[in-house]
Amino acid sequence: MGVWCLPGATATIAAPVPAERTMIDIHYWPTPNGKKVTILLEELGVPYTIVPVDIAGGGQFEPGFLAVSPGNKIPAIVDREPADGGPPVSVFESGSILEYLADKHGRFLPHDARGRARVTQWVYWQAANQGPVFGTANHFITYAPERIPYALERYDREVKRIFGILDRQLDGRDWLLDDYTIADIQCWPWATYHQQLKQDIATFPNVARWIDRMRARPAVARGWAVRDDLRTYTPATLTKEQKSNLFGAASGGPALCGGAA
Repeated sequence: MGVWCLPGATATIAAPVPAERTMIDIHYWPTPNGKKVTILLEELGVPYTIVPVDIAGGGQFEPGFLAVSPGNKIPAIVDREPADGGPPVSVFESGSILEYLADKHGRFLPHDARGRARVTQWVYWQAANQGPVFGTANHFITYAPERIPYALERYDREVKRIFGILDRQLDGRDWLLDDYTIADIQCWPWATYHQQLKQDIATFPNVARWIDRMRARPAVARGWAVRDDLRTYTPATLTKEQKSNLFGAASGGPALCGGAA
């Protein structure tokens, strides 16, 4: 799917809308959390506009972005054609965005209460467990200025525990549940970080097969590749200011820490 991209940072909801603007604006940076949304939009076939938010450059603290995402983290969307025909709707937090889009388009989330609960519990599990654990582990492995044995050991155990939960859930299944849903889209991106997290994925064979199965879906591949060119820095090249923007007050940065929800 073609994607229209705004060249600058973020815009307010009330900004003028070019004629070529698509239905969904996604305030985005190419992180695992941002890619959850582009994957679902590709699966749905919904045109979207990328609004870059350079989280190392402090774009998440700009007033225009905070008007869309008061938690100052990406991703966030603005739906300019909501189902009720009213004014634009903004949604922040990746799980909420996936749920909103699945509801609107009637795909990848069951309509019945039981089926819906089975899916959304995994969406919320990812946001409350897998995401924070994997993100924190990745920080101590990749970005921390010093290696802290206690932190590394603790989060290695937690990462293994989370992978174990996924592996048991995927035993005998192609997907996390009976069908492909937003639960898979929510949980998959961080699972692909097993190498960065120093995990032998062969230890979790059901997860390994699921990772490959997801990657083989054309829409997943397209969504995963969206605007990788935006990230021009590496952990080794981050400046003091960029680290401050990414990691917050503890690094001398803004009191509101954030970027990659």
